[in-house]
Amino acid sequence: MHMDPALPLFLTILLFLLGISLVGVLSKQPVIIAYLITGITIGPAGFALISDPDMLARMGAVGVVLLLFFIGMEVSPTKIKSNLWLAGLGTFVQISLTVLIIVGIGKLFGWPLNRSILLGFVVALSSTAVILKLLEDWGELQSKTGQDVLAILLAQDIAVVPMVLIIGYLAGTSEGGNSHLLLQGTGAILLVCFAIYIVTRKKINLPFGDLIRRNHELQVLSALFICFGLALISGLFDLSTALGAFVGGMLIHATRDTNWVERSLMGFKVIFIALFFVSIGLLVDLTFFLDNAGTVLGLAFLALLLNTVLNTLILKLFKRSWEESLYGGALLAQIGEFSFVLGELGFKSGVITSYGHQLITLIIACTLLVSPGWIILCKKFCTKHLTPLDERQALIERERQYAAQNAEEGENLPPPPVSTNETKY
Repeated sequence: MHMDPALPLFLTILLFLLGISLVGVLSKQPVIIAYLITGITIGPAGFALISDPDMLARMGAVGVVLLLFFIGMEVSPTKIKSNLWLAGLGTFVQISLTVLIIVGIGKLFGWPLNRSILLGFVVALSSTAVILKLLEDWGELQSKTGQDVLAILLAQDIAVVPMVLIIGYLAGTSEGGNSHLLLQGTGAILLVCFAIYIVTRKKINLPFGDLIRRNHELQVLSALFICFGLALISGLFDLSTALGAFVGGMLIHATRDTNWVERSLMGFKVIFIALFFVSIGLLVDLTFFLDNAGTVLGLAFLALLLNTVLNTLILKLFKRSWEESLYGGALLAQIGEFSFVLGELGFKSGVITSYGHQLITLIIACTLLVSPGWIILCKKFCTKHLTPLDERQALIERERQYAAQNAEEGENLPPPPVSTNETKY
């Protein structure tokens, strides 16, 4: 009797889903943190239920492309323009100061300059996926602090494009020499120009847009075509495919067709966000962690503290109260998903060794795991002085946005469900 060759795959999927459910319920952690813990548990560091390195790499590659496509769909030109100085100048100052501080620390330990700059970029980026989820769960996305944090997150995501180009230059013109840098530079310029075009246009019409809106299958296929098409183009210029997917998400948002994309791809969104964060957990090497626990935990704490302090001071500089500034700084304290992309790029280009790559992966994972507790601690300290968005105000805002989308698309959709879930923390 021959075993069905698909059975191991089905077992993997079953363990994947069961692990996420059990960890989420038993630990009462945010779902994204549950994904990380699940990856560590079922991966080589845990029970080794998934140990194929090629499978891990493919899962992570697809997961990050889809994740950043959905994050790109959150980039609203209106939100960026409403906080333009904070998003632009504030984020530039925050990234610059972070890089300067890390370079200074690197000089003390004798790190090469290119490695220090890469680490500065890695530490400077916060997690859009994690913070958007937390703010949505807490009903604070439309609050003043929520909008400030969102503007900074979106500006950081856009800043990744020049970061990738700088890392390519720091790699020392590897195999292709100057032609390699020219290819990357051309691709980065084209991506930046296209992103600026998207942000500055009031609306972009997709070819056959009316037909797509009326056909569910075409909605799914056209959105994925844009996602993977721009990812492929980005890859052809030797840039991260995730960058192309991110710009693809921006394009979908600019068409003002985000509503049907969200409805059509919600299942994909849940699966691939889970896939990305589980794949990160799968890459964690517990033996490496135990051998370097002091270094990993020390640098993770330094990153949390540095991001909190710098973002708090920048928000205060833009005339927010100390309580709002501290809470916003805590929300931006962890290291984000784009940092995994930069770490992988730095490893492949030779800026960091496999030791440095594993160290970066563990530091990011640690900051993501402890971030909810850190945010709650700072929030409790500030809570008496914050002016959170009233639940009724949040409901009115959601209904207003939904009515605007409904009228814009000419659809007669049922009203959005009102979440009655309490905080998971």
